[in-house]
Parts: sequence; structure tokens; C-alpha cells
Amino acid sequence: MKIWLDDLRPVPEGYEGAKSVNEAIQMIKEAEKAGVEIELLDLDHDLGDYYSEGGDAIKLLDWLAERETFYPIEVHTANPVGRANMERMIARYWE
Repeated sequence: MKIWLDDLRPVPEGYEGAKSVNEAIQMIKEAEKAGVEIELLDLDHDLGDYYSEGGDAIKLLDWLAERETFYPIEVHTANPVGRANMERMIARYWE
């Protein structure tokens, strides 16, 4: 399973879409429970109107790092500061 976390961009073919951190966490938990492999998490940073449902996408990285589940991550955000923060976190915990 590939998860696309983004509040605005269309979900690419081959991905399951989530608009909020809470929705993405639920998808991950359900996949884990069902034994579905999570191949990739492709993340935006700013989640606009969905911020109230778990924060910006870096909060998903926080959650994953806390539970030590280091699925492959791609970042597709246009926010340069958000990207830098997410990439710094990925470099610290994933690599």
C-alpha cells in the first residue's frame, strides 16, 4: 500500500489518499492489523483545513518515530521550511 497525504493535490494512481494526519494514522493502523505492507508514505507538509485533525504532516513523522515504525517516506510539499524540517527529521530517524 502507498499512502498519499495531501489536502489539495489529487491522489496519484496506485495510492490511497488521506487528507489529515489522523486519517493517515488510521489507514496505517488498519493496514498493519490486516498485514498489508506499507510500501511508501508520500507527504505534503501543510494540510490546510485538515490541520485540526492531527496537525501538519510532520506530526505523522513524530508519531512514526515515537513508535519506531520507519516506513519509506517521500516528501512532495511546496513549503521550503516544512520540507527542510521534515527532511531533517527523516535524516535523523530514518537513515
